Amino acid sequence: MAGKLLIQLIDEDGRFNVTGMQDFANLGEHGISYGVVSIFGPQSSGKSTLLNNLFETKFKEMDASIGRSQTTKGIWLAKHAGINKSCILVIDLEGSDGKERGEDDVCLEKQSALFALAVSDIVLINMWCNDIGRHQAGSRPLLKTIFQVMMRLFQPRRITLLFVIRDKSATPLDKLTALIRTDIREIFDSVIKPEAHKKTALTEFFNVEVIALSNYEDKKELFKDEVVSLKQRYIDSIASGVHSEGRRDRVPASAFSLSAQEIWKVIKENKDLNLASNKILVARARCEDISNESFAHLVGNEDWHQLQEAVQSGPVKGFGKKIKPIISKCLSEYDAEAVYFDEGIRTEKRQLLEAKVLQFITPAYQNILAQLHSGALDNFKKAFHEALNQGKQFVVAARDCSKYVMSVFGEGCSDAAIENSNYDSSQVLDRLGNDIGAYVASEITSFNEAKLDMALSAPVKALLDEAGDNTWPTIRNMLREQTKSASSRIVTDISCLDVDQKTIDQILSDIERYARSVVEAKATEASKEVLSRMKDRFSELFNYDSNSKPRTWTGNEDIEAIINTALSASLRLLSVMTAIQLDDDADSIADTLSSALLGFSDCATYETTLIDPLASSTWEKVSSTNTLKTPIECKALWKLFQEEIKHTINQAKSIAAQTKAIAALENAIAAQTEAIAAQESAEVPSTWLAKRKDVILYRGFHLVFHVNLLIRIVRTT
Repeated sequence: MAGKLLIQLIDEDGRFNVTGMQDFANLGEHGISYGVVSIFGPQSSGKSTLLNNLFETKFKEMDASIGRSQTTKGIWLAKHAGINKSCILVIDLEGSDGKERGEDDVCLEKQSALFALAVSDIVLINMWCNDIGRHQAGSRPLLKTIFQVMMRLFQPRRITLLFVIRDKSATPLDKLTALIRTDIREIFDSVIKPEAHKKTALTEFFNVEVIALSNYEDKKELFKDEVVSLKQRYIDSIASGVHSEGRRDRVPASAFSLSAQEIWKVIKENKDLNLASNKILVARARCEDISNESFAHLVGNEDWHQLQEAVQSGPVKGFGKKIKPIISKCLSEYDAEAVYFDEGIRTEKRQLLEAKVLQFITPAYQNILAQLHSGALDNFKKAFHEALNQGKQFVVAARDCSKYVMSVFGEGCSDAAIENSNYDSSQVLDRLGNDIGAYVASEITSFNEAKLDMALSAPVKALLDEAGDNTWPTIRNMLREQTKSASSRIVTDISCLDVDQKTIDQILSDIERYARSVVEAKATEASKEVLSRMKDRFSELFNYDSNSKPRTWTGNEDIEAIINTALSASLRLLSVMTAIQLDDDADSIADTLSSALLGFSDCATYETTLIDPLASSTWEKVSSTNTLKTPIECKALWKLFQEEIKHTINQAKSIAAQTKAIAALENAIAAQTEAIAAQESAEVPSTWLAKRKDVILYRGFHLVFHVNLLIRIVRTT
């Protein structure tokens, strides 16, 4: 049974003609050798006429003699014989933008178009030449919705969108083609894509082609010739399956009815297609365009450019008043163009435009606030120091200057404020107040740090130079007193500021650390010169007596006692320079050094000891941060120190021994001379004796002279 070759597949109410499909042309014999082509476009644009001429179908055509009105209702299906055993299924859709359905009832129109895209290999989009580039007539809202929903409902399959331009004009076809391709690409790029198709290209869904036909009524013969050419170009290729090679969802022709019914069911149940009417879609798209145009006008506004340029140079007086008319002009332009569109959409887009405008001018506004803030802080610093120089108390100067500057800054913020912007200037006021407070606090801290430096540096240095048993206890007491005094001053001075207790505690903690750091720096500095200081201390006590007079080594001194006294003093100095003793945890260092070093005059003796208390890199109860010289370093320093003073000790001992020997010799000579004189005076006459005595004395004095000369030479060397 041949069956019917033309049926209404879906009626004007969206009901699928299941019974009619059972009586439709026998499709089972074609297997998968069939193609599907559909057409949609504006009502009364000649869609049915074009299909009938292309496929020799019998779709009902409009009778122009009785007026232009809706001809095709719903979706109609016809069969073209094709070639060999293939066939072409031809779908004629109800025209879009028809007055019979009204401006809001476009649901079936969108569903039909989506159905055509879902089942077809080629979709003809019939459009008038003079409608190209238009929004509604160019089917942009419809295509955008269909593309978006199609990507969610169906897998990509490359179908051909054949744009048929009716009543072609003098505009070259390549120009029209380029414009259409650009529109399609823009529509495709603008739709919201599911995650799976974020990177899917337009070419994976569609192959876009464009042809142009002459006017059917005025140039009928030319129109028919062009249709024959089109038929030769497409029809045979459709029938042979060239345009359906990319369809992964192709079912046998016998299952086309069931497949089409299921696709229509999916489309009907898709709620996305029923959300917005064409009126809402048009309003959304057009209001968006108007918003963009109005914003572009603001961006290019000459008054705005001048104002923006002025802001770069400094705060602009009356910024809020000057920006107001610029914003108002932008919004007024939008209101004038969007007044006839849906109120809800119009209001929504206006709010978005306002937000966009405010976001655009915010950098200039924030730049002004930053300039005002910077200027206010500089003015405070200047006024504050001038007040101090004039003799104002610290607290009074800080309070008065802060109050004045904050007032002026608040006026500047109000002057720059943008109407209806909802910018909260209280935050920038608070930030300035915090910055002023931080600056005053830093000045208080710096002032007290300077006083601490003066109060501690010189005295600590002097105490370390003396380096005695009470050096570190004295330094500790001094540090506590000076820190306490500085903390008291800070608490008094900072009371004028709005500073929380946590910040005050932090400042006091910082000043305490600073005071300690002054002492630590001086101790570290002194420890670097400990060897030279030890040698100076030894030289001072060894070479000078208690009256600070140079020692004369006669050989009668207890030189070992003098050496031990000088060594003890040098070792005491080393113990002071070994650690920063501010925590009462280093008292044992002096005892350890004394027992380990003073008991041995020769460092080689260490080799015979069983336990060396200085064979360590740490001191007991002393942290590494407080250690200036480790035990090992002290041992090495003492050995080097002994080597340095060995020559001085040996030289003193040598001079003492020689001086003592010479004195003994002088005494012996004197005694011998007296003895000889006495003996000779008893044995010879007085005259001869007197002469003999002169000779003896001369020889004795000659000997003494040479001995004294020898003593001077020894002492000099």
